Amino acid sequence: MIEMQDVQKTYPNGVSALNGVSITIEDGEFVYLVGQSGAGKSTFIKLIFREEVATSGKIEVNGKDLLNMKWREVPLLRRDIGVVYQDFKLLPKLSVYENVAFALEVVEESPRHIRKRVMEVLDQVGLKNKARFIPDELSGGEQQRVAIARAIANYPKLLIADEPTGNLDPDTSWGIMKILEEINASGTTIIMATHSKDIVNTIKRRVIAIEGGLIVRDQHRGEYGYEA
Repeated sequence: MIEMQDVQKTYPNGVSALNGVSITIEDGEFVYLVGQSGAGKSTFIKLIFREEVATSGKIEVNGKDLLNMKWREVPLLRRDIGVVYQDFKLLPKLSVYENVAFALEVVEESPRHIRKRVMEVLDQVGLKNKARFIPDELSGGEQQRVAIARAIANYPKLLIADEPTGNLDPDTSWGIMKILEEINASGTTIIMATHSKDIVNTIKRRVIAIEGGLIVRDQHRGEYGYEA
């Protein structure tokens, strides 16, 4: 579960990104995070996996107190969180297999487990036959599927998807959404920041809208609510 209470985030340059955010996201939910550019969505996401630290308030993720967490405890927090980015962030010189395996190597899984798990998640995203390819040999949609496989390799309780379809054509985007829905159906909580009106209005889920660092709308099976 994710719980925020009166969370404020002000950057050193004086910019106030969040201005008293309080929200609870239960285990197993699929949540869209929407709002115009600069509204505070990226800060909201970064606070959850502690890339940024709140100025004040309370944040708990999977029972861990993020504001009072020591830096040496952050890697343990992130073991339960997978992150998928708009620009994939794959390691360009490594193969598809190696990119996914890397996520398991850093948490010191055994070679035997790594071999088994990598092929499992590549099969799950439909890329088992491209394990030896490098990222440049793949389409954008295939690269995003590799990024998803890497993000779920360690069985995370929470998957954060930051504009995962932002660089993809519509047909490919729907394929990515199908994979995310399947991951959510298996019990993983998903928070997806998106500007895709079509996706939000077609695949109905909880919608949290942020404007000016405040949550202005929180709807079960909501709609996008902005011009695309």
